[in-house]
Amino acid sequence: MSSACPNPRPVFGAWTSSPTWVRAVPFAAFIVLTFLQGKLGDASRYWLYFVKTVAGAGMIWAVRPFVSELRWKLSWEAAAVGVGVFVMWVGLDPYYPTLDGLAAKLGVGKANPAAEQAAAMWNPHAQFGAGSAWAWFFILVRILGSSLVVPPLEEVFYRSFLYRYVTRPDFTSVPLGAFAWLPFLLTSVLFGLAHNEWLAGILCGFAFQGLVSRKKRLDDAIAAHAITNFLLGLWVVSRGAWKYW
Repeated sequence: MSSACPNPRPVFGAWTSSPTWVRAVPFAAFIVLTFLQGKLGDASRYWLYFVKTVAGAGMIWAVRPFVSELRWKLSWEAAAVGVGVFVMWVGLDPYYPTLDGLAAKLGVGKANPAAEQAAAMWNPHAQFGAGSAWAWFFILVRILGSSLVVPPLEEVFYRSFLYRYVTRPDFTSVPLGAFAWLPFLLTSVLFGLAHNEWLAGILCGFAFQGLVSRKKRLDDAIAAHAITNFLLGLWVVSRGAWKYW
């Protein structure tokens, strides 16, 4: 009997043979699970985050053999960008309205957006009791998920797939370091609009894509993204700034 490891391709199906699907499906599944958070009861925003974190980690592991750029590289540039984006994210906050705030001003938000935001805020201490074991468990899950799972999923989708696909539908023929204004602006804006802190998100997209274009690889952007999210998680917990989650 052969001791060779089985080919992973049949295990995960034909979608792994498509460069598009192997980069888009994990991100899409993650977004669906994100949308469901809080839709199955108040506590579901916490346990579904745990589910999507485990599922996201599994999907990253599954696609690793098929996405060659899915690696980590900690460089001084990655560390500088990661810390800089965190400082910018928190520092800009008082100076522009969030997406929820803009929606309320345009009359398409809730009648009482502040009350709605407070009710939907991701605060395990409020849900499970201040200092409870469950509260700290979900805080740890959130920090680990946002630092280790979210960065590779989002960077592969936005920077490896979408940016290059906008440049040329045959996106695998586009080098990771290629720069073009249309995909640079479009993907950064879409990335920003996926966050309530839209302006910080857009600038964050500029920074991470700029890092990819400079280093000509995805590794540093994943590491920078992880550093930003980790620092933001520490800020949220230490300052009680739950609105960022």
